[in-house]
Amino acid sequence: MKKYFVYLVVILLPFAAIAQNQENASDLKYESLIPIAKQSLLKDVDVIFNTRLALDNRFEEGEYQSSNFSANQFRLEVKGKIHEKISFRFRDRYTREHKVGDLDGMSRSTDLAYLVFKLSPQTNLTVGKQSADWGGMELDFNPIDILEYNDLIEYADNYLIGAGISHTLKDGKNKFGLQALNTRTKSLEVQYEGHDLSGITAAKAPLAFVTSWRGNLFGGKLETAYSYSYFTEAKDKVMNYFVLGNKLKLNKLTLMYDFQYSLEDLDNKGIATGIITTGDFQAPAQDVKYVEHWMRAEYQVQPSINLLLSVMTNNTYAKYDGSSSEKLVTTYGLIPTIQYSPWKDINLKFYASYVARKYDYSNFSKTQFSSADRNTGRLSIGIIAPLLVL
Repeated sequence: MKKYFVYLVVILLPFAAIAQNQENASDLKYESLIPIAKQSLLKDVDVIFNTRLALDNRFEEGEYQSSNFSANQFRLEVKGKIHEKISFRFRDRYTREHKVGDLDGMSRSTDLAYLVFKLSPQTNLTVGKQSADWGGMELDFNPIDILEYNDLIEYADNYLIGAGISHTLKDGKNKFGLQALNTRTKSLEVQYEGHDLSGITAAKAPLAFVTSWRGNLFGGKLETAYSYSYFTEAKDKVMNYFVLGNKLKLNKLTLMYDFQYSLEDLDNKGIATGIITTGDFQAPAQDVKYVEHWMRAEYQVQPSINLLLSVMTNNTYAKYDGSSSEKLVTTYGLIPTIQYSPWKDINLKFYASYVARKYDYSNFSKTQFSSADRNTGRLSIGIIAPLLVL
């Protein structure tokens, strides 16, 4: 809170100066809370209100359900340099419940809280809570620009405490990274609270290792964001996670495609577990597989108008009662969007979109767990803006 107070004071300084001109001369002996010699440091600090506000209209099975205004996203971000070789970044999400993870001791609402040490012109060391560099174009977006995530990112712990090192080759076109992170924000017992964990032993070192490659090919027309991750979920229970992200730029048209493949000895995302437990006190799903595709097309009709279409799908598989792997559900998403940016000097967009989701359960899930197909929709009209206030 002290940090927020200091930034608020700085924002109000110009107004305070005007007011001082109207005060008695005796009042001018009082100094600013921030010494003048220190105020120059703020030139390297940005304060951003990452905001998405909308009127949301919800539908189920094609039937209108409700409408209301929503603060879909509000993430306060502060970033900057504190030394020639050291920078920082902090971002907290005010539209998420502030629950402290018992494994990392930090609120889950805090996305980012890290320091970056510049070891050389091409090499950086990052320490603190950071985004797992899984690659893929979907995760690279500012969260306010994603109206709904595909299943794996939506249900994963994307922001984890640890350390990472990245190195950019001298050509500036290829960047390689390695991270060592906590596997999750919560302990095994809290993560799977309400489930039978007999026979499952917590790992002494629940750590994850993420390797990544980001490339820039064919004169910048093709960008890649690939990664492989190894997670220790519990003793003798691991997760292998592969992501292949691609972006193709063709004049006014930009095409993106992500492929994600996750093999989980113990269900990390909880999607399969939510299907097979059906409310009973059972063990979390094991031997789970997720196969996911995400595509997005952007077409710049004119400088102020952008058309977008996101298409996504996820297939969930798991073993049940020692059987062979069975498909449980296929989910689909379709998000057509139009954006209008009326001003060139500020990144503020008005948008209208429809988020259509369909959940198609397999015959196995319908027979074993009484799962039922369903579809949902959300028509939104609103504003997206990363507001730079300082």
